[in-house]
Amino acid sequence: MNGLKTVQSRVAVLNRANVDTDQIIPKQFLKKIDRIGFGDYLFYHWRYDDSGHEREDFELNQIDAKGCSILIAGENFGCGSSREHAPWALLDYGFRVVIATSFADIFYQNCLKNGMLPIKLPKESIQYLIDNVSSFQRELRVDLPNQVVKDSSGFEARFDIHPYWKEMLVNGWDEISLTLQLEDKINEYEFMYR
Repeated sequence: MNGLKTVQSRVAVLNRANVDTDQIIPKQFLKKIDRIGFGDYLFYHWRYDDSGHEREDFELNQIDAKGCSILIAGENFGCGSSREHAPWALLDYGFRVVIATSFADIFYQNCLKNGMLPIKLPKESIQYLIDNVSSFQRELRVDLPNQVVKDSSGFEARFDIHPYWKEMLVNGWDEISLTLQLEDKINEYEFMYR
C-alpha cells in the first residue's frame, strides 16, 4: 500500500445518512477477491439507470465531483454488512479519505486496514464543509501526521485516530507487511524448530 501523509483535493459530497455497504458496492459485483476493478461499480444503482447511463442527478456524476480524493458523507456511513469490498470500491474509484460524523464500526476498521483514512468530525464541521468547500470547489487539505483538516479560508478541524492506525497509514503498512518486518526473527524461530 502507498503511505498516506497528506491529501489535498477538491471534495465530493454525498450528504446522505445511513449509506450501507450494499449501496456502496452492490452484492452482484462481489465475485472477485482482488482489490481492483470495483470503482466502476461504486454506488452502482445510484450512479446508473437501468440502461447503464449515468444519472444526471446523482452527486458523484456532477462534473465538480469527478477526480476528487476526499468524500464528505452523512452520518453512519458504511453501515450494513461487513464487506471489505466497500473500501476497495471507494479506493479504486479514487477516494483516499472519507469524512463523516460517524461510521459503522466494521466499515471504519476495514477502511484503516485497506489504506483509506476515515475521519470523524462534528456536525458543525461537516456542515461547514458541505456549505463552503464543496460549493466553491476549494481544495481541502488533510494532514494525517498532524491530525488536522484545513481549507484555504482558515477553517481547521482536528481529528482523532489511534496511534497504531496512524503509523500504519503513514507508512503504507498493512498487517501482513507489519508481520514481515519480523521476518528475520520468524525465520530464526522456524530454523530452531526444524
